[in-house]
Amino acid sequence: MQEPVNEPQQSHGAFRRALSSVKRWLAGLSFRTGVIVLALCVPCYIFSFAQMALPISAQAKGVLWVIFFGLAKTFQYGGLTILGVEGWKRLKSRLSRKRKA
Repeated sequence: MQEPVNEPQQSHGAFRRALSSVKRWLAGLSFRTGVIVLALCVPCYIFSFAQMALPISAQAKGVLWVIFFGLAKTFQYGGLTILGVEGWKRLKSRLSRKRKA
C-alpha cells in the first residue's frame, strides 16, 4: 500500500526556495538602491496616517491605511534586505558623521 503524498510539506519547501531566491536577488542589489527603497517607506508611512484627515468613508480610510502601511513595511524590509548588515552599518556611520558636522 502506498503512503499518501504530503502536499503541504512539498509546497512549503517550494515556498522556502522561492523566498530564499528572492532574498538572494535583493541582497545582490546595490547600496544606493537599498537606501532609496528604504527611504520610500517614509512617504508611505506618512500617507498611511495622513489619509485619516480626508473627508472619506471609514471603509475607504481603512483600505487606504492597509495599502499604504503594507507598502511602507514592504519597502522597509526590502530596503533592509538589500542593505544587509554591512550596508546598515555603513548607512548608520554616514548618518552619524553628518550629525556631528
